[in-house]
Amino acid sequence: MVAINLPDGSRRDFEAAVSGAEIAAAIGPRLAKDALALKADGTVKDLAFLVEQDTTVEIVTTKHEDSLELLRHDCAHVLAEAVQELYPETQVTFGPATENGFFYDFARKEPFTTEDLEVIEKRMHEIVDRDEAITREVWDRDDAIRLFMEMGEKYKAEHIETLPRDAEISIYRQGNWLDLCTGPHLPSTGKLGHAFKLLRVSGAYWRGDSKNEQLQRIYGTCWASEKQLKAYLHMMEEAEKRDHRRLGKEMNLFHLQEEAVGSVFWHPKGWELYRAVERYIRARLEAADYVEVKTPQLIDRSLWEASGHWEKFREHMFTAVSDDDRVLAVKPMNCPAHVQIFRQGQTSYRDLPLRMAEFGNCHRNEPSGALHGLMRVRAFTQDDAHIFCTEDQINSETVIFCELLSSIYKDLGFEDFVVKFSDRPDVRAGTDETWDKAETALKEAVEKTGIEYSLNPGEGAFYGPKLEFVLRDAIGRDWQCGTLQVDFVLPERLDATYIGEDDKRHRPVMLHRAIIGSFERFLAILIEHFGGRFPLWLAPVQVAVAPITSDADDYGRKVQAALKSAGLRTEIDLRNEKINYKIREHSLAKVPVIAVVGRREAEEGKVALRRLGSKEQQILSLEDAVALLGEEATSPSGA
Repeated sequence: MVAINLPDGSRRDFEAAVSGAEIAAAIGPRLAKDALALKADGTVKDLAFLVEQDTTVEIVTTKHEDSLELLRHDCAHVLAEAVQELYPETQVTFGPATENGFFYDFARKEPFTTEDLEVIEKRMHEIVDRDEAITREVWDRDDAIRLFMEMGEKYKAEHIETLPRDAEISIYRQGNWLDLCTGPHLPSTGKLGHAFKLLRVSGAYWRGDSKNEQLQRIYGTCWASEKQLKAYLHMMEEAEKRDHRRLGKEMNLFHLQEEAVGSVFWHPKGWELYRAVERYIRARLEAADYVEVKTPQLIDRSLWEASGHWEKFREHMFTAVSDDDRVLAVKPMNCPAHVQIFRQGQTSYRDLPLRMAEFGNCHRNEPSGALHGLMRVRAFTQDDAHIFCTEDQINSETVIFCELLSSIYKDLGFEDFVVKFSDRPDVRAGTDETWDKAETALKEAVEKTGIEYSLNPGEGAFYGPKLEFVLRDAIGRDWQCGTLQVDFVLPERLDATYIGEDDKRHRPVMLHRAIIGSFERFLAILIEHFGGRFPLWLAPVQVAVAPITSDADDYGRKVQAALKSAGLRTEIDLRNEKINYKIREHSLAKVPVIAVVGRREAEEGKVALRRLGSKEQQILSLEDAVALLGEEATSPSGA
């Protein structure tokens, strides 16, 4: 007798081993039709998998949280079958599911073209319509190697040779096509549906090693329904329009170049945006009783060795050797330097919590292939801060921090965020006992805030567990920005102490925290979130003054001067161009307000305000326009 326990708490008994398909059919014909796979005791299996003992079972349908990975993996296999049907000389390697789709790497002499993708995608739809059965076979290791060598699939054969001798070799047949794979898979290609799209081709190396042969990687996306696919493709189109690299060039904000790989050249307008965010954050921190510090860029390796960073992050550090042969590291983070400030003099428990902030310039030797516009750079500035406190203050400081972070995100245009709890990684500093204490303290603290969180196993920092705050932007993408980490390790390693109420020395707890994280990356997110159409207080140029004719130029200068006196960032367009051309140019540059002035406005002391995206004009006196725009342009922090 085999007992099957179902998610609703009910139980089904079967006299002998039973497959996932049979379980679904026993529950009901609709479920049998919709079933994609079986989840047995938490592990997804093929529907053909036999359950031989008492098991907790879920039937995976397109509504199940595990369905997308399954569909995307199968889509990769359908892609590979289509490619080999159309281009038989092509060898297949591997094709996993990804966060939003899938890819498959191919070995082929001729490069795939955009036109090829259209043909391949059409054949994929045909394979789905064939509803080919997908079945699993277990092969002898040597027989499998021989099979793939005879097929000319050297990459598959090579991979099998690298597997342990006792590894189970499973092969999936899909109609007349087969592939080496651990599964699981759908019961047939027809279950995949047609909600997929091939996106692009790029280069890749066999096993990800640049010393190996170069392959061609075809990317695609796959969803459970046509509606989801359409929504994703729309988001991708929006993302392309909002790409911060394109907008950065169009709006003349910044550029990057080979002579300073991974470092940003901020142009005047981009630097205005940067400074607007920095002023706002600084004002909020001052109001929240943070003290701001500045620490050195070059620090002797001995401090990094003492902190543990030299061992863990040495490969990501830039170093220099001085004339006296001292090895110095360009700081990749600020925390050890902040401990040095804390250690100066004697700190009492009455001085805690001490909230120490720095807009710290950091450098990390990121691989050149991983660099991506402002999103991933080598030189960056963090809105970094460390809160030195007692264990009893962890809860209250976490609540205060989460309230500050939530408020700042709302001011910057982000209403939604989620929290992930990241616990101990495999490589870490400190004892298990210390980690137990840190994780317990942080869980209690986040629960005190009332904020819901999900677990993110193994993703903590090497010195402590952390909360990760993930923003959702205007087109539905998620970005991890803020962090809060509880650290009992670094104060111990760097001998930080305070005098307690008992007149004895105690170790402070160190809360590492950031709200926006890297300025560079956050500004990229901000550019894409707003699509360059910033609220007035953030816009690099807030008002463009546009005289209609040259005889209004002097009045235009007067308007600009009045706006500047009110603290507004303005520019004046005195070019000998028609007003419609000027309006179009400033609209393309995403200037929020264009102040149009002509002879009539000059005679009456007025301005005609045009808002970005609107054809309507608001006629106001110069005095009223300056007052209105000055109020609108005030930062939420008042700075």
